Amino acid sequence: MEKIIDENQQGNSLVLQQNKNNNRKLYIESYGCQMNFSDSEIVASILSKEGFNTTQEMEDADLVLVNTCSIRDKAEQTIRKRLEKFNAVKRINPKMKVGVLGCMAERLKDKFLEEEKIVDLVVGPDAYKDLPNLVQEIDQGRDAVNVILSKEETYGDISPVRLNSNGVSAFVSITRGCDNMCTFCVVPFTRGRERSRDPQSILDEVRDLWDRGFKEITLLGQNVDSYLWYGGGLKKDFAKATDIQKATAVNFANLLELVALAQPKMRIRFSTSNPQDMTLDVIHTMAAHKNICNYIHLPVQSGSDAILKAMNRLHTRAEYFELIDNIRKILPECAISQDMITGFPTETEQDHQDTLSLMEYVKYDFGFMFAYSERPGTLAERKMEDDVPEDVKKRRLTEIINLQQKHSHYRTQQHLGKTEEVLIEGTSKKSDMHWMGRNSQNTVVVFPKENYNVGEFVNVTIKDCTSATLIGEAVGYSDNN
Repeated sequence: MEKIIDENQQGNSLVLQQNKNNNRKLYIESYGCQMNFSDSEIVASILSKEGFNTTQEMEDADLVLVNTCSIRDKAEQTIRKRLEKFNAVKRINPKMKVGVLGCMAERLKDKFLEEEKIVDLVVGPDAYKDLPNLVQEIDQGRDAVNVILSKEETYGDISPVRLNSNGVSAFVSITRGCDNMCTFCVVPFTRGRERSRDPQSILDEVRDLWDRGFKEITLLGQNVDSYLWYGGGLKKDFAKATDIQKATAVNFANLLELVALAQPKMRIRFSTSNPQDMTLDVIHTMAAHKNICNYIHLPVQSGSDAILKAMNRLHTRAEYFELIDNIRKILPECAISQDMITGFPTETEQDHQDTLSLMEYVKYDFGFMFAYSERPGTLAERKMEDDVPEDVKKRRLTEIINLQQKHSHYRTQQHLGKTEEVLIEGTSKKSDMHWMGRNSQNTVVVFPKENYNVGEFVNVTIKDCTSATLIGEAVGYSDNN
């Protein structure tokens, strides 16, 4: 659940620059978190060298891929409905092949071939480099599966294409997998053990993005604070590293500083953090560098110690408050967002009230809130009864959402009258006469276009706000241009 899922992006089909020498067509849709969208860019890059250009017309495609999410049952049901649609198209275009990528592919493995007769290809998140071989298999009329999880694969040697990009902001993957065995989460089973990417390959990718005109990057991982490079290998094996490896190891705070110094005018964000792993040196690094944004996504999941323990979250309510207090002290302007699950097994009304009181203490800028959905294969599904009635879950979720909206409005009001740097991302959804961008705190800001352009840093004076958006007027370029 510790992955931001942008509902506006779900099911986007991706397109990149066409290679005139390629004569096959690839249609690829992505669902889930930013990691999946980032992985789709890697897949498209691999397949472009195998003769595939992307298309947004599914009916014309030789190969249709769907990059899947397993985080909630709703996400998997969405995929099954899309496969029904693909099946209808396949009847018109029998030569079309269909593949399932990502977390749902990893969870169901070859069951997909049995359950969804339409599927020709099943590929897990660590097997994308095997796609050329797998495509050859399906070209010859055989089903193909590779769901082997890797202890080494980070795709650090593949330069991802940037699909459907605004040309301004991009994701840079720094870790894969997760070692935190939260009882509600499928990620350790679908993405494997935690491993980090060579920092030099990250710096090279950031430099390349800057050279191509990008102005903002988000360092991406299931748990970025666990980043640890000591020459390769799993984080859990660091204890066996040599003295030299330990002395020269790069942790997340080190990496953040390396990136900030390498491109001082590039805006830097990161996601997702984990309370148990976030250290004060990360917050101090943020404070030391102007180009690191004042925003932390810090999932808590519950405000109750009893539920946190049942979830195997390795932090307590008091420890979370201590971390929040340190962030507020070191970075007073920092925005904080949350993930929250309500209705987890055994959750009482008092546990729910503890969550609401935690929210009152933190007053998050925004959040991602869900009712608990049992996921097959997780410890919670195997060992715990889903015993909170559906109507109680819905009522508690409504109370959490309402409180968050109140806090979001409170936080946006704190920006009124201030002049803030905004990076222009594109035209406002509601008005062709206004630009949309984000401030350092990741809050959307809209303002009249005037003579400014996409990709420019502009100082905007905030005049009005809603619970989600700041409304202002540009007063000139910032010194970051």
